[in-house]
Parts: sequence; C-alpha cells; structure tokens
Amino acid sequence: MLFYCRPGFEADLAAEIDSRARGLGWSGQAEYDPQAGYVCFHVSDARSVNLLQRELPLEGLIFARQSLVALPALTLSRENRLSPIIEQVVASGWSFDAIWHETPDTNDGKALSGLIKALTRPLESMLKKRGALRRKAAGRRLHLLWSDGDRVQLGMSFPGNRSELPGGIRRLRFPHAAPSRSTLKLEEAWHEFVPRDQWDERLAEGMQAADLGAAPGGWTWQLVARGMNVFAIDNGPMDKALMATGLVEHLREDGFVWEPPGRLDWLVCDIVDKPSRVMAMVQRWLVQRWCREAVFNLKLPMKRRWEEVTRCLSGLEAALFEAGVRAEIRCRHLYHDREEVTVHVRLLD
Repeated sequence: MLFYCRPGFEADLAAEIDSRARGLGWSGQAEYDPQAGYVCFHVSDARSVNLLQRELPLEGLIFARQSLVALPALTLSRENRLSPIIEQVVASGWSFDAIWHETPDTNDGKALSGLIKALTRPLESMLKKRGALRRKAAGRRLHLLWSDGDRVQLGMSFPGNRSELPGGIRRLRFPHAAPSRSTLKLEEAWHEFVPRDQWDERLAEGMQAADLGAAPGGWTWQLVARGMNVFAIDNGPMDKALMATGLVEHLREDGFVWEPPGRLDWLVCDIVDKPSRVMAMVQRWLVQRWCREAVFNLKLPMKRRWEEVTRCLSGLEAALFEAGVRAEIRCRHLYHDREEVTVHVRLLD
C-alpha cells in the first residue's frame, strides 16, 4: 500500500498505519525516507492488500492524503522510461479509465512537471493499445508517483476510498478580504468534514458561533461570510472591517474560561497552546452541550505526534461516552495545517 502525506510527517503516518493495521490483526512493515512525502506499507500477505485497504478507509486516517494499492517502485532508464511502466501494468493485469501523474509535495517534485507533461500522451496511447486504459473500468484510476526523473511507483485507487484531489491536496484561493491566512484552515475543514450538499443546512445564515482565540479574525471571517453571528473571544484586537459587519461581538476575555450565554451552533478554535489544554477546554464545551458542532486545531509536538493525537482523541471519546453524549469525531492533518491537526466533532443529540 502507498500513502501520501505532508513531507516531514512520514514517521507519524507510518506509526499510524502500523498501529491501525495491528489493531485489525494485520502484519506488515512501513518504509519511508524522511521528507519524501509518502510511506509504503508492505503487507505480509500481498493477496489480501485490497481487503486491508477497505478496512483502513482513507477518511479514517489522520496523516494520509491518499491511499493506493501499489506495485514495486521502478527505476527507469532515461533513454526509455515508458517500456518498464507498460510492462509492469500489463503484468499486473490492471485496467483503469484514467491516469494521474503525481509528485510528492516537495520542490524537487514540482520540478518534474515538464517531464511528466512530455510523457503523458505517449503513455496514454501505449496503454490504450495494450487494453489497460479503457472506458468502463469501474472508476479505477492509475496513479504514477514520480519521486525523480528515473524513479516512479505505480498505484491503483478505487472510488469511495480515495481522495479525488491531485496529490490528495485541496488548494484554496486566499480571500484577500480575510485578515489572516489562517482563514483557509477553517474553510478546508468545512470541505473535509461537512458534505457540500449540507452546507446550506449546517452552515446556515443566522446561526450563532463562537471563535475562541479569534484575533485578528481569520476564522471569524469564514463564519461571517456564511452570515453567522459570532462571539469573538480574544484579548487581542479584531479586524476593523469584520467588526463593521455588525455580526461580531468582540469580548476581551480568556477563551479557556469563557462560557456562552446559551447553546451555539458552532465552536471554532485555533488557539496556540498545549494540545491537552485545548482538548480539555473543548471537552468541557461538548460535555455541557454548549455547541452542536466544533472545529479546532491541536498544535502537535515535534516528536511522537501520532501518540499525542491518539491520547487526546481517546480521552475525548471516553469523556463523551461517560457523559452520555453521542458524537461523531474525525481528525485530519489538512493541507493548510502545519504542525497541527484539525478535529471536527458533531453532536448527535
């Protein structure tokens, strides 16, 4: 199996995959190079790799951007790059209806765009002639991950268990009216956790929200853009244009102790603090049912990130269970995150 991730988070993704696979009773070994932007997980029983992928759905993983069933990496001759690719595809018996050329999210990867462009049409033509690239192939997609001009690894993705975005990356355009680039983190979280056809219902005009640690207002801007009324909790100054909308009440208070006047629709929080402290604060909100949905970031330590995330999420699940609060909890390392993960919680009662 082949998983993409943010460069620098290979060890965290490897730890996650290994832990989840062992929990399912599977054995295997993760291999990666630091800063490579991907992890290979070699399953001891190659015949069962498709089943394991189904038991490890991409949406349930935190650090993975894409999930593929993969073939061994190829080292190519610069005089003839295409023949080994064709031979490996034909030998695999794979068929597919689309080909995606991708690179790791690194500067070296971006430099391969010219080569990929030159190879795309000839490869498609040759695979069509060999019957591998064809219509009505059940939506299967062939991915070519180019890590160098002479190094490529082939993988297959399947509808329903893959990212439909190139490289698993959601690239958003920064709205220039927003007061900070952090605004993109909340927008991406909504794309990730709230189905687009539910936005009008769950992100509706007139809803009430709280933004803890709001200043200067990057996340508040997203809430206001949806027409929500916002309690902006922060001792720092808020963006003047946001305040002029009349939808924001700025309270110079400590977000860790502030309590809402009634139940809100949304809680959002991008406070820079220890993940355990942020989690304890959000846990209090959820146990008290002070909001219906929440999006918040956990700033991670430099090492053992997977262990820290696991500890925080397990503690939250246990607290909600003990309080009798039913909830859906998801956590992802989003593209616009850096040294943090984004958590979404939706209360079900």
